[in-house]
Amino acid sequence: MSEIAGHPGATAVVNESYSFACMRCGHGWEQSYEIEHHIDGDGREFVQYVVDGQVVPSPLSRPACANCDHHVVRIMRPGRVASARDAAHQQHRTPPAGPVEAPTAGGEEPGEEHHWHLADLLHVFQRKAS
Repeated sequence: MSEIAGHPGATAVVNESYSFACMRCGHGWEQSYEIEHHIDGDGREFVQYVVDGQVVPSPLSRPACANCDHHVVRIMRPGRVASARDAAHQQHRTPPAGPVEAPTAGGEEPGEEHHWHLADLLHVFQRKAS
């Protein structure tokens, strides 16, 4: 098998991305890897995970939280952390303000403006006569 340019000794290179979430501190992150397939001197296949040109341990064997270094980490398909962050960001948004059409009081014609008086607003607080 021939080597792949830019990846000495690699016979194949696959790009994979994963989302991670720490079950201890809740930190979430995403990471992409180049997975290089190699053949050793005895003809056995092995893989190396590469990030930014550096060989790193497989994230599938014993991942560690990038925040608290804990090893109880959930591994998910790529994009899960980003989509959760987007959803959380959208939940906290205030809807844009705009005109609101108030219901008309009984007997008014549509388009007719009702003039409120203080007595109209306070009648709910008045005691009923017994």
